[in-house]
Amino acid sequence: MTSDQNLASLRSTHSAPMVFGAGAAIGVLGGMIGLGGAEFRLPMLISLFGFAALSAVILNKAMSLVVVIVALPARLAAVPAAEVASRWPVTVNLLAGSVLGAWAGASWAVRMRSATLYKVLAALMVLMAAALVVTHATTLDTLALPLWAQIPAGVVAGFGIGVVAAIMGVAGGELLIPTIVLLFGEDIKTAGSLSLLVSLPTMLVAFARYSRDGSFAVLGANIRFTAVMAAGSIAGALLGGLLVGLFPDVVLMPLLAVILLVSAVRLAHHN
Repeated sequence: MTSDQNLASLRSTHSAPMVFGAGAAIGVLGGMIGLGGAEFRLPMLISLFGFAALSAVILNKAMSLVVVIVALPARLAAVPAAEVASRWPVTVNLLAGSVLGAWAGASWAVRMRSATLYKVLAALMVLMAAALVVTHATTLDTLALPLWAQIPAGVVAGFGIGVVAAIMGVAGGELLIPTIVLLFGEDIKTAGSLSLLVSLPTMLVAFARYSRDGSFAVLGANIRFTAVMAAGSIAGALLGGLLVGLFPDVVLMPLLAVILLVSAVRLAHHN
C-alpha cells in the first residue's frame, strides 16, 4: 500500500497554466503531423516535470488514452464509417497481436530496473524518430504479401507495436500507420482511422496491466495534472491541425526527428 507521504512525493507541484501550456505545445507538434504527440510528451514528463521513468510512462498512457478517445469521433467523421468498417479484418489481424504485446510490454516495464527502463525508452525514441521520417518523408508501397503470409505478419507486427506502445505510454500510430499501409495496402487517411481503432483496445489492455502495479498510484496522485495536460494536448492538437502545411515536411520532419533523438540521448544518460 502506498503511504500518504509516498503519494505526496509522486505529486507534481507545477502550476496549471504551465502544465496546460506544455500539453498544448506537445499537442501542436502532434497535430501538425497528424498524431497525438505522446512520443514528445514522454521526455517532457521526465525532464521538465521530474517524474521517474515508469511514472512518466503511466501518466503518458493515461493522457494518450484521453487524446485517442477524443480524436476517434473526429477521425471517423473524416473517413466514412462504412469504409472503415469494411476493413475490419485489418483491425482484427493487428489486434490479435497488439493486445498480447500491450500486456507483455506493460509487464516488462513494471519489472525493469529504472536505469534499464531509461535506456529502453531512449532506444524506442530513436525507433520513433526513424518511423516519423519514413512515414512522412518517403512514399510507402504495399508489400503485396499473399494472405497466408499477411495474417501472421500482421499478428507479429501488432505484437511488436503493442509492446512499444505499452512501454512508452503512446498510442502507437507512428508505427501502426506505416504497418497498415505496407502490409494491407491502405491509403494513409484510412490507415490513420484504422490505427485509432487498433490503438484504443490496445491501450486499455496496457492500462489494465499497469493498474495492477503499485506504481499506478502516481496517476491517482496526479489526476488534476493529467487532466490539465490532456486538455492542453487536445487544444494544441486542434491548433496544430490548422497549421498543417505551414511548414514543409522537408523542414518539419527532420526537425521533429532531431527533437526525438536529442530526447533519446538525454534519457539514455538520465540519472
